[in-house]
Amino acid sequence: MSSIELFAGAGGLAMGMARAGFQHSAVVEWDRDACATIRANRAHYDSHGCDYELFEGDVLDFDLRPYAEKLDVISGGPPCQPFSLGGKHQGNLDARDMFPAAVSAVRQTMPKAFIFENVRGLLRQSFSSYFEYIYLQLSYPELVKARGETWQEHLGRLEKHHTGSSRRPTYNVVFRLLNAANFGVPQKRERVFLVGFRSDLGVNWAFPDPTHTEDALLRAKWITGEYWEKHRVSKRRRPEPPTRQLKRIARLEDEEDSVGGMSRWNTVADAIGDLPDPENSRRNRAENHVFVPGARSYPGHTGSPLHEPAKTLKAGDHGVPGGENMLVRADGAVRYFTVREAARLQTFPDTYIFHGSWSETMRQLGNAVPVRLGEVVARSVAEALHATSVRSEASS
Repeated sequence: MSSIELFAGAGGLAMGMARAGFQHSAVVEWDRDACATIRANRAHYDSHGCDYELFEGDVLDFDLRPYAEKLDVISGGPPCQPFSLGGKHQGNLDARDMFPAAVSAVRQTMPKAFIFENVRGLLRQSFSSYFEYIYLQLSYPELVKARGETWQEHLGRLEKHHTGSSRRPTYNVVFRLLNAANFGVPQKRERVFLVGFRSDLGVNWAFPDPTHTEDALLRAKWITGEYWEKHRVSKRRRPEPPTRQLKRIARLEDEEDSVGGMSRWNTVADAIGDLPDPENSRRNRAENHVFVPGARSYPGHTGSPLHEPAKTLKAGDHGVPGGENMLVRADGAVRYFTVREAARLQTFPDTYIFHGSWSETMRQLGNAVPVRLGEVVARSVAEALHATSVRSEASS
């Protein structure tokens, strides 16, 4: 199945798409260092051994006409800084808002489906009208904003069309806030996914169910002890369970099948436990695994404990990572995650090499979609499109 990846960044969603069976026709990204990263890892984006075009430049300058009505999926993460909880919160007033470009790409190519993701800040109350505007534009991409029409006026026109038209939307669009930890990513990272299918295809689809749960991690730690045994933490060195979770742990102990066959959340230790300490090891040969000094904690930025999923990795202001990009050692000291450790927390493979300075590379990782989360959503979309294709062939 064919796809185009817009706003590719470091390539997390693009790689997840490839792993789900999509073959990219083109990958579009404007950042020079991110493009260097993608070039160095081209094989990770080829699901069928085919080459693709890497367009380094503004998505508005990329010619989509050759792909009109030939694509299965368009995917990408429009720059999230306008809606980030850690940003300036300017939303549609921010010049970096690329959702209009995403809608335009759908309108120009009319793919069978699209997958767009963004930060959870997109769902905040102050952006609710603009989120509805994005949703309705993706539902009716052919209803273009007129010259001189404000986005609020265009939204009103879309609302009237949506409520008054007897025609079904051009795309059936659904959205959901997904926590990456619930799908096996060793990081508590929430992302909004907007997925749409062209309505003429008659696709029935829902977001995939979570496969991992915090309750299973609590059980493995405080009831069976399997977690500590795996990481060779002796009983005398194991911490006490947090007071706030004691009632929950007691409930899990009382319920025989309290996790319903779900896997446990993965932790920082699960992700990086086999890597040497970058600060003290003399045998460190891991790629992109270099100690960077200067880490410090401050209110609201206290780093990630080893035996919990990591806090959300952040791109930071001007590429400088915040305290979320730190590991908390057993003695309470903190250090920055190395690039390789951050890559593992984002489920990039160890063969994936990043280009750019440390702060630039961490910016790429802080903005990325976890590969595994992208693959889960993309695979579900691929299965739905495949089933539709099989039904169409059977009826013809």
